[in-house]
Amino acid sequence: MARWNIVLLAALLGLTLAGPASAQWKWRDKAGHTQYSDLPPPPGTPESDILQRPRGGSTAAAPRAPMAAPAPASAASAALPPAARASDPELEARRKKAEQEIADKKKAEEDRIAAARAENCGRAKEALRTLDSGIRMARVNEKGERIVLDDAARAAETKRAQSAVASDCK
Repeated sequence: MARWNIVLLAALLGLTLAGPASAQWKWRDKAGHTQYSDLPPPPGTPESDILQRPRGGSTAAAPRAPMAAPAPASAASAALPPAARASDPELEARRKKAEQEIADKKKAEEDRIAAARAENCGRAKEALRTLDSGIRMARVNEKGERIVLDDAARAAETKRAQSAVASDCK
């Protein structure tokens, strides 16, 4: 008796697993190879090359959804007509979220650049005030020796500071 229960259970399991297999597309590609998929064949496949369809395997003409390659949410929604975009609120929400993230990243980068420019502007203005004050200035060379700036070096530093103020203080 237990043996029959096992056989019956195996048969039931086999029928259960065969259900999803019948919901497969079967077609012949351009090279003549038989293809199996849970997605419809690519657009342009002749009806005569479609060997099996889901739900009964009928080869009669039935509407097919064209295969679409997966794309980012913003590109996918841009490719859809306005009516299709409005009908899929989840897709529209993902597209808006992606656009908002891009806008936020761009704004953060602009803020970072503006802060760096403001800091450079302040340093350049301070250097220019120091150079214009006429006090003695010195630099340390690569040997660690202190070198006092002469008039030519002071003029070069003043010119560099003025160009920094002109470029960063807008």
